[in-house]
Amino acid sequence: MEPIKQHSGLVYPLNRANVDTDQIIPKQFLKRISRQGFGQFLFYNWRFDEKDQPRKDFSLNSPKYSHASILVGGENFGCGSSREHAPWALQDFGFRVIIAPSFADIFFNNCTKNGILPIVLKETETQQLIKNAEATDYQLTVDLTTNKVYDQNGFEASFDLAEYPRQMLLNGWDEISVTLTHADKITEFEKSHIVY
Repeated sequence: MEPIKQHSGLVYPLNRANVDTDQIIPKQFLKRISRQGFGQFLFYNWRFDEKDQPRKDFSLNSPKYSHASILVGGENFGCGSSREHAPWALQDFGFRVIIAPSFADIFFNNCTKNGILPIVLKETETQQLIKNAEATDYQLTVDLTTNKVYDQNGFEASFDLAEYPRQMLLNGWDEISVTLTHADKITEFEKSHIVY
């Protein structure tokens, strides 16, 4: 995974609560065996009509947000089923950071394990970010080394993230990478327990 220490990017506002994983990546697209290629199906039922044509009334289809890498959503983001394809789709589309007042636990953990930084901010703070992003091309900086979110206009907020997932994201580790940091001890254990 690519480490996240500091990330600056365009914000996409999704002012909806209870966005579930079937809305993020509908079940009919869960047939791939690789993690790549899911981005084209992100929010499919919102982005496309019954003839598979882009909907003009869904904001993510606007060129304004075509390079957004930070999504700000409503409470209980990522609820529903535990499909890991949801963070895969968000990441493949280009999102590195998701900010919301609350997340479903499994989705939150799946994000940290797949290189997406989920950030919990207060409802008033997320609504301010959404308002800013709806009004203009709005850039935010997220600094995981200091656990701060800020812009160039004076907005600043702090967030908490448990140290284990924080270190995974800072170092670009997945769970196998974490295990391999103990390679010497694993080798030593194997040598002392091999029966010939």
